[in-house]
Amino acid sequence: MSLDEDLAAAAEDELDRALTLGWPALAKVTPWGDTFDGFTPDGRDVCFERAYMWEGEPGGDIRVEIMVYESKAYEAGVKRVRTITRDGNEG
Repeated sequence: MSLDEDLAAAAEDELDRALTLGWPALAKVTPWGDTFDGFTPDGRDVCFERAYMWEGEPGGDIRVEIMVYESKAYEAGVKRVRTITRDGNEG
């Protein structure tokens, strides 16, 4: 698996996990973010950044951003973004 494919797979998996919390739980902690170390599906050491922020006005849709990168190469990382709407749908 190429580096880009591996990072993309890790980002997609982490984004799916981030979205399991749902709007009601996330609204209580938005805006929020953190960075942690982990592994890609292919076993590479990487950093994960997870961020929740209001898409527009506070109390509206929540933007979820995931960035996965090798610790030495942030610029070469992969970013995935989705929005959780107030009604609970993904945008």
